[in-house]
Amino acid sequence: MTAYEPPGAPGTGTEQGADPAGYDAVVLAGGAARRLGGTDKPGVRVGGRALLDRVLAACGGARSTVVVAAPRPTARPVTWAREDPPGGGPLAALDAGLRHTTAEHVVVLSADLPFLQEPTVSRLLSALRASGLDGVLLTDSGGRDQPLVAAYRAPRLREELALLAGRHGALAGLPLRRLTAELNLTRVSDPVASFDCDTWDDIATARARIREHGHVLDEWISAVKDELGIDLDVDTRGLLDLARDAAHGVARPAAPLTTFLVGYAAAQAGGGPEAVAEAARKAVALAARWAQESTSEAQPADDGPQSSEGDVAPDATPDTRPDAG
Repeated sequence: MTAYEPPGAPGTGTEQGADPAGYDAVVLAGGAARRLGGTDKPGVRVGGRALLDRVLAACGGARSTVVVAAPRPTARPVTWAREDPPGGGPLAALDAGLRHTTAEHVVVLSADLPFLQEPTVSRLLSALRASGLDGVLLTDSGGRDQPLVAAYRAPRLREELALLAGRHGALAGLPLRRLTAELNLTRVSDPVASFDCDTWDDIATARARIREHGHVLDEWISAVKDELGIDLDVDTRGLLDLARDAAHGVARPAAPLTTFLVGYAAAQAGGGPEAVAEAARKAVALAARWAQESTSEAQPADDGPQSSEGDVAPDATPDTRPDAG
């Protein structure tokens, strides 16, 4: 294997009739999780979301996503597959998943990657398309290969899996290195995205990191979008600025109510980032006008020329009431 830094432009080599930008994803989610005491690891929640759902969000751009495991509820639609026999190991699971894919490029992921995000998946695919090699995988903080956080050329995977099955009689029980040793691979270092949760200490570390100040807001927004089934990227900073303006210029409770109404208005307008931006722009302008009026009311009104004595206009009618001072 050779170290590789991917260029920005993807390559164009594909199978005949395949979409050059398309890819499929295979997620292996059927392990025994012995170091977690047999707990259902893909269902363990980090940042309010199951580990499996976090991985599915990272490969949300896939044409088709195959999860090799017993079916369960997921935040995104997937195709389910099962290795034969169940629990037959990663090569048997990968073979089962590949049978449901058609794209030339396939992203292969484990279901325990709390920090994997879509930009990392895109980076792997760009590197694969530009390299001409069989696959691109991540390495962890110790420089170790992570073949289950990788992008591969699917025809090469099928070819080598067939050879291994013929040589050993079956794929069940074979270690993953039997496959990777036969492929021409390169590496991309990403200690964060390659972090996987094998132990309860790993789970605790992931949960703590997500609650750090620099991550909590993005994590929360991602969790809410998954929970509500919303696939929408909006200007988060712009919405926060709107909430601030509403809170300062109107009243503190106006902030959450205004952002809710902006979302509702955007949905009525057809949804999408543009609709959100337009509704937010109108609300910001309204908050500014509201604040300006409040400021004006707190100052003396400018109703014309004033007298230097008692601030009475020179042409004002004298007050002739008996008690006038």
